[in-house]
Amino acid sequence: MTTKCQIGTNSAVVTVFRSSIWHNIAHRTKNQGGGLTLAQLSIAPQSPDDAQIAQFLEDFERRVQTTPPGMCPVQLQLNQVQAGAAQTCGKCIPCRDGLPQLAALLHDIVACTASPETLDQARELAQLISETSDCAIGYHTADVFLQSLQAHESEFNAHVQQHACQPTIEQKVPCEALCPAHVDVPAYIALVAQGDNAAAVNMVRKDNPFPTACALVCEHPCEIRCRRRLIDAPLNIRGIKKYACDNARCDTVPTPVRNVETGRKIAVIGGGPSGMTCAYFASLMGHRVSVFEARKSLGGMMRYGIPAYRFPRERLDEDIRGILKVGGIDVHYETPVDTPLLHELARDYDALYVAIGAQAGKTLDLPGADAQGVFSAVQVLERIGDGDYPNYQGKRVVVIGGGNVAMDCARTALRAKASAVTVVYRRRREDMTALPEEIDAAAAEGVELLMLAAPVEISVDEQGACKALIAQPQMISTVKRGRPAPVTALRPPLTIPADVILIAVGQDIVSAPFEAFGMTATRGRFTADEHLLAPGLRNVFVGGDCQTGPATIIRAIGAGKVAARNIDHALGYSHTLPCDIVVPTPARNNRTATGRVNVPERLVRDRKHDFLEVELENTEQEILQECSRCLRCDYFGCGTQKGGRIRYE
Repeated sequence: MTTKCQIGTNSAVVTVFRSSIWHNIAHRTKNQGGGLTLAQLSIAPQSPDDAQIAQFLEDFERRVQTTPPGMCPVQLQLNQVQAGAAQTCGKCIPCRDGLPQLAALLHDIVACTASPETLDQARELAQLISETSDCAIGYHTADVFLQSLQAHESEFNAHVQQHACQPTIEQKVPCEALCPAHVDVPAYIALVAQGDNAAAVNMVRKDNPFPTACALVCEHPCEIRCRRRLIDAPLNIRGIKKYACDNARCDTVPTPVRNVETGRKIAVIGGGPSGMTCAYFASLMGHRVSVFEARKSLGGMMRYGIPAYRFPRERLDEDIRGILKVGGIDVHYETPVDTPLLHELARDYDALYVAIGAQAGKTLDLPGADAQGVFSAVQVLERIGDGDYPNYQGKRVVVIGGGNVAMDCARTALRAKASAVTVVYRRRREDMTALPEEIDAAAAEGVELLMLAAPVEISVDEQGACKALIAQPQMISTVKRGRPAPVTALRPPLTIPADVILIAVGQDIVSAPFEAFGMTATRGRFTADEHLLAPGLRNVFVGGDCQTGPATIIRAIGAGKVAARNIDHALGYSHTLPCDIVVPTPARNNRTATGRVNVPERLVRDRKHDFLEVELENTEQEILQECSRCLRCDYFGCGTQKGGRIRYE
């Protein structure tokens, strides 16, 4: 077929299109045996146009990476289909003619002028393209559209039924929107640039009472879609916050003034990031808060799960002292909460917030897992949190797992004088859930990374002590739940000698006393509704890792902030916490491409022998340059549409 097929939007024409496709496939099959000519086999050199297009595609990739949060998914699908249509080679009809027609249907849906029938036609056409296109340009474009139809069904329906986007669709300042605590990032960067580090700390505190913790160990999701990427590289937001906290320690910066007493009492169970965040904001609102902490110090997994070389305990204490200076917070240390105490607290307090974290280490069902020398990684880090450091002098340590806890244990073992440290993970390095910088740091310090090896047995000597880990080599296979799944490779098992084996394969909650109280738990996490309320219980809220599963510090902080607000509403209030910090009005954007300033670190040969902080302080010169790269999207971008959000000079 040499003429271009004109495809309409009614079902009759779609049927004609289907018959044309089969004609195209039959024609192609009939000529399959013709072979290739010598001219077809020759490889042409890259043209100047292709080289320029390659540069354009790099810039276009940056554009995709900086897609602002809050965009309409229907509009994004139109862009995706149009890109697919532009890439078609024109050989097969489904891709050549089907994708432009799908884009035309989507254009009407985006414009909110289409009917529900238009959406049905788009779905049918995409299914046809998916089933009959020759190559991935066609069928992948259609598949992505069909997946989006399912994932964003309510938004597509809003376009064709209400002829408008849903109310939640609006572009947001990327760094602020992607921070789980919604910290006003551009504002505190502007204050650091002005030299007012104390005001910057309090600007962070407006939404997050752990500025130092997030300055040192946050995984910085705020940087993911930083608009500066369009020019050069994302801003080092965490590094700027670290500079502010290094030069205005949080326990020296006055906290906001507490509201008048409300007479209401809130019990917070757990003194980790989520519990203490809830306590901080609830106290600022004027409520009286009692924190019940099972251990002898506050901090939760920040103290008992992160080694001191990443997060020195004295820096954590700066944040905690700052929180407690607000007043109205009583802490009951070394007070584990059992079922009778839960009933007592429910009777004596107006609301409960359960934020016990996920601090029970999971194990593996392996032969020899109960041998001497086999420990839960979480247990080891907990002991270190209380100052009980292990001594692995001359021992061979094997760590099982691929997350941040596994990296922390491996790097800790090196500092505890292990002769060799090996991390064993059943997937590839790029599949590890640990932060890339943590993996790189472990490798730089001398940790051996053994990938695609699944533990199958722990070999034990005559005294009952572990002597080796037996691992079966794996081969990467089909993608399941977003990651390629490993399958057994036809290779002989590996034997990794080990005097100590640390299992870092996940964390769980201790739920028994809480379930006896009336809370429900499913798959290692407590059940809660969209308001963080425990079902069936009055004014009992739950949040953080014990509700989401093991996550990150900033996500736990975000949950604690939401819990404080929801508890306040449940008690009949609607407090607002004023922010009287004046944010500098920005100058014109600095559009000169400039390299990203990173946080400096101590030399590997020095740092791997002690538990002193790995990171060093940036200079004022470095941070001022980094601050100058901020494009102030809150002022020049969509942030200007939100009146009254902050005050400018």
